[in-house]
Amino acid sequence: MAALVPQLINLFAAIILMLAFAMLTQRRILSLIHLFTLQGLAVVGSTVVVAYVTNQHHLYYSAALTLTLKVFLIPYMLHRLIRRLNVRWDVETLINIPTVMLIGIVLVVLAFNLALPISQLSSSVARGTLGIALACVLLSFMMMITRSKAVPQVIGFLSMENALFFAATSTTYGMPMVVELGIALDILVGVLIMGVFMFQIREQFDSLDIRNLEKLKED
Repeated sequence: MAALVPQLINLFAAIILMLAFAMLTQRRILSLIHLFTLQGLAVVGSTVVVAYVTNQHHLYYSAALTLTLKVFLIPYMLHRLIRRLNVRWDVETLINIPTVMLIGIVLVVLAFNLALPISQLSSSVARGTLGIALACVLLSFMMMITRSKAVPQVIGFLSMENALFFAATSTTYGMPMVVELGIALDILVGVLIMGVFMFQIREQFDSLDIRNLEKLKED
């Protein structure tokens, strides 16, 4: 079983990376939410594997917290949000999809090259996943800056947090539980605030395109 652990963690890491890439090129809001939910499940799976092999019991609580927030609660809130805002279809991108895919590939290669020297110094069971985690962070950040609508930007932010949490659990065996609870609370409050923010944009401009905010500068 111990010999299979690195392969299992690498498998989850590959799934997380593929889902991040799929989210980067996805045009539909509902599909974005489903991909984010699957990414959360992959993070939960990798956390459970690391907890089992390292006997770090607090990681089981971290996995349960991630399952509750990232797989059930936040996707449910996002589904309710898009139903009320009626924005469940296509998403506009500031850059065309083929160009986004090419830039995404470049970011993945860059992330692996940046993480390679650090990974070689690590002694964890999943030291090779640091490059994947960094690639997911960069892809999520790119997703945030290439979308003109508020909802995909929120999902991009949440996906970035998934990548950071995966990096913490797979390379350093997690953070203190009080820190994880604080981060989870901050994320939940942040999603609630961004939901209110979206309603205000929709009420003011009858659209969720954040480029409409530039009109406020002109008024």
